[in-house]
Amino acid sequence: MESLSQVIQGIGPLDQRSMDKARKRQDELVKPQGSLGRLEELSIKICGIKREEFPRLSRKAIITLAGDHGVVDAGVTKWPREVTAQMVKNFALGNAGINVLAHHTGCRVVVVDIGVASELEPHPNLLSRKVNRGTQDLSQGPAMTREEAQASIEEGIRIVDELSEELDIVGTGDMGIGNTTPSAAIAAVITHRKVEEVTGRGAGVDDDMLSHKVEVINRAIEINQPQPQDPLDVLSKVGGFEIGGICGVILGAAHHHIPVVIDGFISGAAALIAADLCPQVKDYLIASHLSVEPGHRFVLEHLGLSPLFNLGMRLGEGTGAALGIFLCEAATNILSQMKTFNEAGIS
Repeated sequence: MESLSQVIQGIGPLDQRSMDKARKRQDELVKPQGSLGRLEELSIKICGIKREEFPRLSRKAIITLAGDHGVVDAGVTKWPREVTAQMVKNFALGNAGINVLAHHTGCRVVVVDIGVASELEPHPNLLSRKVNRGTQDLSQGPAMTREEAQASIEEGIRIVDELSEELDIVGTGDMGIGNTTPSAAIAAVITHRKVEEVTGRGAGVDDDMLSHKVEVINRAIEINQPQPQDPLDVLSKVGGFEIGGICGVILGAAHHHIPVVIDGFISGAAALIAADLCPQVKDYLIASHLSVEPGHRFVLEHLGLSPLFNLGMRLGEGTGAALGIFLCEAATNILSQMKTFNEAGIS
């Protein structure tokens, strides 16, 4: 596998020639110009990413990375950390929300243990790429070492490297009890928003717990002093292993000219890290939806991305990404399967 710096240096601009051809064909299809709105824009962008005039998106996958968080001990969620391992097992068995939506949209689900606190039973549908058994409590000190932060990114890149020959498009997903806390911390540091603005209820905390969660994040930022100009520092001080892994998936996919459909708030936090490491990577990102988590809106604004839909979702797992991939495939099918006026014999 190439080094992190080599992967970043290998991410170039989108292919303008393919995009120009796609735009010209869209304007000639049997419809008023622009009448399919965002679907037209989406197809053009995907052509630029894949450097193809008629890209096919038949080989689809959601990569769902799981990790635990020491900050759970600070009382930021009502759910015990053991739920992370239980849900990962459910993903592997095909019983969860992501499995249903992935099946519906024809996506493979790749489940990755990148930092679950317990040892999981081996399963054919589970990749073990554990960097460590969960992070440290970020409200007491750094969540991980800088070396672990880089390792989590490199594991994400490695996964895409291994799957690249069988991937036309990829979606990102997450699992980790308490992971809206590090995501909010990352969002606050990189977007320069107040912690109160970017912190939401996660898996349904009440008002008192939400106030406590804000206090914990503010304390973490004050203690750790993450440097916004150094994305690896931010990830190591207040991040999570699955967030680093998703960052790596994003970078790895862009390196291989694979469109990346990001899910909600946690994937958005990972995208912030990836975009700070390599600004060019933003062109390869497709935002599936707008999460209910309030910080997600600021994340997408910072990245310059517009979500494809808003259904009030906040589950994570890659559920929004699966639906986003469905729309991407619809967009490229319109481009390749719809006739032009000339092809249809219409004057």
